[in-house]
Amino acid sequence: MRRLGLVMTVLATAGCSALRDAFTAHPSAAATAGGQVLTVDRLAELASKVKGMPLQPENVGRLADVYIDYTLFALALAQGKTLTDTATVAATMWPLASQLKWDHFHERLTSVRMRFTPRQVDSAFQAGNVRVFQHILLQVPASAAPPVAQQKETQAKGLLTRITAAHGANFGALAKRFSDDPGTKNRGGLLNASGRGQFVPQFEDVAWQLAPGGVSGVVRSPYGFHIIRRPPLPEVRDSFAQGLQDVLGTRLDSIYMAGLDTARQIKLTGGAGAAVRQAVQDINAARRDGHPLVTYRGGSFQVKDLIRWIRALPPEVSQAVPTATDAQIGVLLRQLTERNILLRQADSAGVQLTDSDWADLRVAHDSTLRKVQRALALTSQALKDSATTPEARVRLAMAHVQGYLDNIVVARSNYVPIPPFLGDLLRAGAPWSVNQAGIVRASEQARELRAQSDSLRGVPRPNNELAPGVRRAPGPAPVPGRPRRPQ
Repeated sequence: MRRLGLVMTVLATAGCSALRDAFTAHPSAAATAGGQVLTVDRLAELASKVKGMPLQPENVGRLADVYIDYTLFALALAQGKTLTDTATVAATMWPLASQLKWDHFHERLTSVRMRFTPRQVDSAFQAGNVRVFQHILLQVPASAAPPVAQQKETQAKGLLTRITAAHGANFGALAKRFSDDPGTKNRGGLLNASGRGQFVPQFEDVAWQLAPGGVSGVVRSPYGFHIIRRPPLPEVRDSFAQGLQDVLGTRLDSIYMAGLDTARQIKLTGGAGAAVRQAVQDINAARRDGHPLVTYRGGSFQVKDLIRWIRALPPEVSQAVPTATDAQIGVLLRQLTERNILLRQADSAGVQLTDSDWADLRVAHDSTLRKVQRALALTSQALKDSATTPEARVRLAMAHVQGYLDNIVVARSNYVPIPPFLGDLLRAGAPWSVNQAGIVRASEQARELRAQSDSLRGVPRPNNELAPGVRRAPGPAPVPGRPRRPQ
């Protein structure tokens, strides 16, 4: 509960009638954005050039989404929008803003919790339920040859001799100089205070036998060779006190979350696992889905809430969902529901961002915006200076978009994606649509174009891929057998 990864999607899609009208007017359209049309032919041309990309409709559809995002971004610039106003910053940086807001709320909760007096710190150190250790690690990769491991062990034994001769007084200096652990090296090998069960068994079994001031022998673990020391309290009083508070805070957080789950009566709905798997396969459709996945006292967590959150999580999370068990999906849904509730509690408590928070948000937003503008070689001021009419600015903006797409599909330019929450904000303010039938046609045409290009370059066709226009015969493949004699 210490840190929450948060996301918000501000999204409005074109209505059903708008979708129908758009594709009636443009039957060859794969997608539309702000009045601009991505034709099936153009999408097929782009997709066919993306080296190594399988040309299934879902992949081609992602390319159409890239077109939509960049078109709406360029059109916003053509309309003179700087995209740096406070409302845009607040919307597009919602995940970071929510994280900062939660941190302030968490500080309120922890400020009323128990603070340790010096005497309590002494007693806790003597009790030993929470301990602080130092270590020097000489890393040995699992694939290392025996001579390499032997060399590291010899080095560790040499360091141990030096430490023992100085009665541990030089441990921190030697850790800074020789340790291979980047997380503790600059702190003299000092690990965070923790309870038992936080380290690999080989390390922990030895470390928890040490008295204050004690130094271990050379210890082998899956990471390499360690030398471990338990520093006495006078050396680590401040860090131990902070660690003690962190351990207590973590336990209280767990209690708080358990109480939240009970008080709100959080329950998964029937078929939630299957609904989640289906949603991540078609995110555009799921964005508007109000089907509840989780119910709780005072509200529900719906499919569209899941999609809002899933885009803030690491990509491997959404990639793992289709093969996840119902139990694993259930854990994810409970965690996301709890975070929704916690954010509402922060809002109810009147938690506000500070001036410093807003400065941080603006710096992060402006930095991201500049990257996208550099990729397109386009700004609202440049458009204003180069074109005198709104129509001319739109044409120039779209020329930059088309040129950038041509470059990224052949890797002449690096792909810089539109930040997802900025893309959502742009989609909320302009009509856009995707024609799934057009995506399928573009996928088919892209395969034909790629096959023709490969044929001209003499690239052999994959075993299972037929020539363009050739249809596979019905029924299973023939079973090889003994040749039959002529009758």
